[in-house]
Amino acid sequence: MKAFLKMGLETSREGNMRVAVLAILVAGLAMPVLAMPALAQQPAPAAVPVGTVSAAMKPIAKTLDFVGRVEAPERVEIRARVKGFLDEVLFTEGAVVQKGTPLYRIEPGLFEADVERAQGALERSTATHALAVIQLQRAEDLLAKAAGTAVARDQARAQEQEAMGAVTTSKADLTTAQINLGYTQILSPIAGRIGRTSVTKGNVVGPDSGVLTTIVSQDPMYVTFPVSQREFLRGEETGRPVDPKSLKVQIVFPDGTIYDQTGRLDFLDVSVDRTTDTLLVRAVMPNPKFTLTDGQLVRVLLENREPENRIVIPQAALIADQGGVYVFIVEDGKAAMRRVKLGAETGSGVIITEGVSVGDPVIVEGLQSVRAGIPVRATPLPRSLSGM
Repeated sequence: MKAFLKMGLETSREGNMRVAVLAILVAGLAMPVLAMPALAQQPAPAAVPVGTVSAAMKPIAKTLDFVGRVEAPERVEIRARVKGFLDEVLFTEGAVVQKGTPLYRIEPGLFEADVERAQGALERSTATHALAVIQLQRAEDLLAKAAGTAVARDQARAQEQEAMGAVTTSKADLTTAQINLGYTQILSPIAGRIGRTSVTKGNVVGPDSGVLTTIVSQDPMYVTFPVSQREFLRGEETGRPVDPKSLKVQIVFPDGTIYDQTGRLDFLDVSVDRTTDTLLVRAVMPNPKFTLTDGQLVRVLLENREPENRIVIPQAALIADQGGVYVFIVEDGKAAMRRVKLGAETGSGVIITEGVSVGDPVIVEGLQSVRAGIPVRATPLPRSLSGM
């Protein structure tokens, strides 16, 4: 009886365990079924709106990049040529002056007196010469009538020539006095921008006073830059002679902006610098708005060949990280990352040598929300808005 009861208890216990296991399996199978409706309720990620520009093939002229310096074609140091008190400074420092503009005035009184003194000496010598001419004529008449001597005639001729010499000397003295009087008014010898003055009213100035101020011409301006022999040899590899004066010269300022005027080469030095193995080249640049300044350091872009078709995209599309530079393009409605290799800049665009093909829609706007693989809603941008 006990054995029977024991056997029944074990059978009952095994049955309970089987029921518990079946309950666990049923619950596990039921959980995915219950979870599936919850997952199905999550919406798909929304497409990010972006602006795109198609990578385009553009004719790009190859350029050589140099570092140059702006120089004024004319530079004049203003000095006093006579000594005297400075009456007035007649210009505004930093202003643009024209040729002949009065700059300084030196006290003229003493020099005006010198002119009057020289004028009086000329009048006296002229009168003396007139008397000598009369006496010579009289001596010649007496000699012709045998009433005079040849010695008297010769003496009268010598006196007339001596009086003529005095007249010439007096004229020269008068001219010198007039020139010195003119030097009391210091005029600008060229048109250009004037610097600051080193002297002020009331000081004594003269030839030993040094430079009073400096004037530099403004339009056009020179840009000089050294070119290595390697660059010249590279230019000759094409086998086609190139006229240096036919090459286009552009200037890029330190902030990256391109000067709106185009220049041309006008001078190549006659010898190579032995220490740097470079040849000095000079370009002439228009400067109608006085944008260029004497002594300014700039980049010089020199176009040396015929234009070539290259892929160009806006610089605004470029992103940089530790791996290099990349862009996002739109591919099958999603953002795709492309590593690129860059060429030279061309305005607000940049040449792409590898990584992007012609016609690829490159993302330019909305990059802050773009990640690789996310859906995007692309809107093509006009090239005028993209900087292309």
